Amino acid sequence: MRITTALNRLLDLQGAWVKRVSFQPDRVVVTVALKRRRLQCPKCSYTTPHRESKQHHDSIWRHLDLGVWRLEIHARLRRLRCPEHGALVEGVPFARYGARFIRDFENLVAWLMTKTDRTATCRLVRIDWETVGRIIKRVGDELLPADRLNDLFEISLDEVAWRKGHRYLTLVGDHRQGAVVWGTEGKGQAAADEFFDVLDPPPAESPALAAPASSEPVAAIMVPFGPCPTVPAGEGIPGAWLGPGSELDPRLFARASRLTAVSMDMTGGYAKSVREHAPQATIVIDNYHVVALATKALDEVRREHWNELRSAGESEPAKTFKDARWSLLKNPENLTDRQAATLAAFHAAGGKVPRAWTMKELVRAIFAPRLSVAAVEKLIDRLLARLSRSRLGPFVRLGRTIRKHREGILAARRLNLSNARAEALNNKAKLIVRRAYGFHSSRAALALILLACGPVTLTLPHDRFAG
Repeated sequence: MRITTALNRLLDLQGAWVKRVSFQPDRVVVTVALKRRRLQCPKCSYTTPHRESKQHHDSIWRHLDLGVWRLEIHARLRRLRCPEHGALVEGVPFARYGARFIRDFENLVAWLMTKTDRTATCRLVRIDWETVGRIIKRVGDELLPADRLNDLFEISLDEVAWRKGHRYLTLVGDHRQGAVVWGTEGKGQAAADEFFDVLDPPPAESPALAAPASSEPVAAIMVPFGPCPTVPAGEGIPGAWLGPGSELDPRLFARASRLTAVSMDMTGGYAKSVREHAPQATIVIDNYHVVALATKALDEVRREHWNELRSAGESEPAKTFKDARWSLLKNPENLTDRQAATLAAFHAAGGKVPRAWTMKELVRAIFAPRLSVAAVEKLIDRLLARLSRSRLGPFVRLGRTIRKHREGILAARRLNLSNARAEALNNKAKLIVRRAYGFHSSRAALALILLACGPVTLTLPHDRFAG
C-alpha cells in the first residue's frame, strides 16, 4: 500500500485526498487537494465555479498528532468573491472558518476542557492557553443550536459565582431538556431582563413610520383569517373581531408568552422581571431554597447561643458547642452515632437551640414525598403559625419570607417542578470554574459552561466509527 493511500484512510479528511507526504525532523507534512471543483464561501452556503485568484502559499492546519510527531495538513486554496461577504479564501469541509486546526482536533480539545483543567489540556495537545479559549468559542458557536430558545415552556433562573468579589453568572435552564440554554454576567432583575430581550428582541422602528411619505407602496402582510385588509409589516395583526383601526399586539405571539412556569430562588429581582415580561407564567419557588433558608436560620440561632456562652466566660462549653455544629445542621438520617448522641444531649438540655432544630425539621417535613397539595397547604399554614410564635428572630423572619412566597412554594408541588436539575447543573458549573482555577473574563467561563452543560453532544474523533 502506498503511503498516500494509507494516510487517506488514517486521516479520513472529509472532502479531500492526500497528494503527497513528507517527513521532517519534528513533524509530518501531508499535502492534500479538495475533491470538489466548485468554490464555497466559508461563511455561508454560496458556491461558484469561478475563482477570484489562487493563493501563492499553502494554508496549514494542525491535525491530531501521529504518535510523537506533529501532523500538519497543507493545501493550496483559491479565492472567490461572495455576493454577501466579498472576496474570501474558499472554505474547507474538514476545518472551521478562521481555524488552523481540523475539526477532530478542536472537538478533542473541547471535550478535554469539559473533563479536566486547561493546563493539562495545553500540555497534552501542545497548544497555548489563549488558543484553548478560541477553540472553545468556535466549537460552541457551531454546536450550540441556534433555535435552543424556540421551545421553552418550563425554565429555571439561577446564579452561580464565577469569580471572587461577588461576580456572578445568571444561567437559564430548560427543565424539559435538562440543560443550560442561555447565560449572562450579573444577577437579579437586570440579568433576567437581558434574557427576555434576547428571547423577544424589541421590534425595530417600522419603515412605514420612519421613512418620509412616498408614492411607492409600503411592504405589507396578508392576514390569513377574517375579512381584514393588509397592514404594514411589523405593525401588528388586525383581527376580524376587532374594531376598525385595532390590531393584535405582536407580543402575544412572542416566545415569552409560551412560558408556563419559571422556577427560581426567593430573591425578588428574577420574579419582578418574570411578572413584567411573562405575566402568564407561574413563578415556582423550589423546595431546596426554602429548606436552605431554614438551615441558615438554625445556624444563626446556633451562632447566637455560641456567642452568649463566650460572653459569659464559659469557654469550654463554647468550644464543645462549636465542635457540634454538624450535629445540628445535618439531616437526622445522615448523622453518625456520635453526632446523634450529641443531638440527643442538646434536646435533653433544652433551650432555644433544640427548639430551632425542631423548627428546621418542621420545614423539611412539609416537603416530604407523597403529600398532596391540599395537605401541604394545611401544613404550611400550621408552620407559619408556629414560626410567628417561636420567639426566635431568624425563624420569625423565615415565616414572613415563606408567607410572602406561599403560592410559589405550593406551585412547585402542584406542578411537580423542582430546581434539582438546575442546582445540579450549577454545581457542575462551579466545578468547571474551580477546576480551571478561575477565568479572566465572564465570556470565557460562560462559553465553557454552555459547552459542558448546554444542549450539546461533544464527540471524540473515533465516535463516528463506533457501532
